Amino acid sequence: MKKLFIFLFILMVVLPLGWFFANEFEGKQPVLSVKLPSVYLNRSYEMSLKATDQGTGLRSIRVSIVQAGKEKILLDKKYPPLGYQGLFIGSQVLDQNFKIPVESWKYGMQDGEAFLKITASDYSWRGWNRGNTVLMDKKVIIDTKPPQIEILTNRHNVTRGGAGLVIYRLYEDDITSGVQVGPNFFPGYSGMFKNKNVFAAFFALSYEQGPGIDMVIKAEDPAGNVSKRGFYHYIRDRKFKNDILNLPDSFLNGKIPEFDVDTTGLDLQSAENPLLAKFIHINSQVRKENIETVLSDAKFTDNVMMWKGSFLRLPGSANRANFADHRTYKYKGREVDRQVHMGIDLASISRAPIPAANRGRVLSTDHVGIFGNTVVIDHGFGLTTLYSHMSSIAVTKGDMVERGDIIGKTGATGLAAGDHLHFGVAVNNVFVNPVEWWDRNWIKNNILHNITEVETALK
Repeated sequence: MKKLFIFLFILMVVLPLGWFFANEFEGKQPVLSVKLPSVYLNRSYEMSLKATDQGTGLRSIRVSIVQAGKEKILLDKKYPPLGYQGLFIGSQVLDQNFKIPVESWKYGMQDGEAFLKITASDYSWRGWNRGNTVLMDKKVIIDTKPPQIEILTNRHNVTRGGAGLVIYRLYEDDITSGVQVGPNFFPGYSGMFKNKNVFAAFFALSYEQGPGIDMVIKAEDPAGNVSKRGFYHYIRDRKFKNDILNLPDSFLNGKIPEFDVDTTGLDLQSAENPLLAKFIHINSQVRKENIETVLSDAKFTDNVMMWKGSFLRLPGSANRANFADHRTYKYKGREVDRQVHMGIDLASISRAPIPAANRGRVLSTDHVGIFGNTVVIDHGFGLTTLYSHMSSIAVTKGDMVERGDIIGKTGATGLAAGDHLHFGVAVNNVFVNPVEWWDRNWIKNNILHNITEVETALK
């Protein structure tokens, strides 16, 4: 009987008490998970905090920002115990999530380093019932001053559908900057000059942009502070040719069947002329997608000016279509589509050798829908040239080519009715008039002049 009593005492008293004291004296600290959008504080800054304690539960959570002895409380949360003074049950709040705005500009703090201080404690009996406590510090930087921009060039004469170059200096590191022209942004790049804080940005006006378009240099620091600086510029307006292209059945029958395109949602078979309906889809929707594809290569540009002098055109060739020709497509006298031609069509002899227009690095050699076999060459700082409808390609991605190197032969691949080269020039994500880049005097007056001007000023 005595042994049974001892056994029951251990089972019903000692073990539960042992479990209870082990639980109440548990030694695991609360776990903190902190996510900061950036080390730099900006006006829309919001930190994410998760606090977890799977033992006795959370007692308190406190968040503050501290700088040079000055402290601002951002969160001070206390969780009451569920038992008598928390002796038996704790809070039973095991995890909490917070989104905490950090509005440093309201706290009277100065630009510079500060610390986000996060503490959390639980209801463990350790530390004379003060609980386990965890402390975490996160360094942040208060930055309320927008970047300073100094414009170093003063000649910026640009034509609708043309390009320009502006050079400027910044006085901070890690700044995203460039030229904003309407909705289009043209990144600025360091590397043209020895001074790493001097940036060059090639920019462009699309064929739709003329006098009156907003044009500024924009700079944004990691804290989200933005500066905008206008610069002197003169915009020449110009008009583009209107052209009518008649679509014969021979073209539709001979060219359109070769296009394997996604026609989901199109009921071509019920159309009066399925080939014409497919052509309209290719000439509009597929064209748009293909233009985005070839222009996307510019994001892989090098911040090295690889080209020199005027750009070559296809030798012995004649213009068959001009930049920004506004084309109206007709079938049996009826208008069926309208598009704008974003390059110059050059024709000489069938399968004519195509020279690289200038020195550069091959970005892509692909078959791209309406463009057919296409080569894109990077000339540095976001300037690229496009060669399309090629019958064959003689270079591979990554090759360095010199001005005049043969990169392939003309052809009629893609949406081409006859053998020719579609030649395009793009600045970042905007096609521009290639005629400017064939003109030695235009390059001298609008590009090289600005570079020489800054080189002289920096000496």
